Amino acid sequence: MKLVSVVGLALMSGSIALLAQSNRPAAPKKVLAIGEVKGFQHDSTSHALATIERMGHETGLYETYIRTDSQLLTKKKLNANAKNLNYFDAVVFYTTGELDMDDSQKADLLSFIHDDGKGFIGIHSALDTFYKWPEYGEMIGGYFDGHPWGIFNAPVITEDRTFPATSHFPAEITLRDEIYQPRNFSRSRVRVLQRLDENKIDLTKKNVKRTDKDFAVTWVRDYGNGRVFYSTFGHTMEAWDNPTVQRMYLEALKWALKLTNGDATPRPRP
Repeated sequence: MKLVSVVGLALMSGSIALLAQSNRPAAPKKVLAIGEVKGFQHDSTSHALATIERMGHETGLYETYIRTDSQLLTKKKLNANAKNLNYFDAVVFYTTGELDMDDSQKADLLSFIHDDGKGFIGIHSALDTFYKWPEYGEMIGGYFDGHPWGIFNAPVITEDRTFPATSHFPAEITLRDEIYQPRNFSRSRVRVLQRLDENKIDLTKKNVKRTDKDFAVTWVRDYGNGRVFYSTFGHTMEAWDNPTVQRMYLEALKWALKLTNGDATPRPRP
């Protein structure tokens, strides 16, 4: 590992500890992180969820239960010491495809967020999940509709620098990652925090479909009593080693867990 990477990680660990001091709950919150895959295999999934777990451990803000299946996504009583949704405060999805959840589990997950006021954090391919379940797409804010530019140096505009998860970003930044193009997406339902700079990307690329040139990268929404966060960042290992992206997801978790506040009111593109 390069010296600069070691220094960067050390600084990140120190920053995480400082960020946690003023928001630490009396007891750690409980986060269920799901890495179930029924489609494209992302090599970074393990590293991503391990990073989520590490940040919770270092801050003392939350404990992470990492699973590669959907068994715990239910409010039914489970045997063999298995926890269910009633035990958790937030769910993280780094998933793809049609997961192994029956109708009662799907209803329980939406109720967990909407009625119980819990949190949901969608990472990257969480948007590439449950195409046959429209209520999921409505909850998370859209669906994957390709990534015309592949992995590239993405020019990103931070629209909201007051929201906790993006307040540390500059107004404009370039990050190397794979950026999704969303469909079934509307700013009337979500508050966009970041988008691609439409003036700095090749709009003639094959499979560019959004004629409005609005390529949202990160957004939030209130879903009933609960909170939903989504970002397309996180396809690559490099992204998860980026302190700026790590801090974004830590602050997203804190917001989803209601340890901090941030305005999720939808608004038009600035």
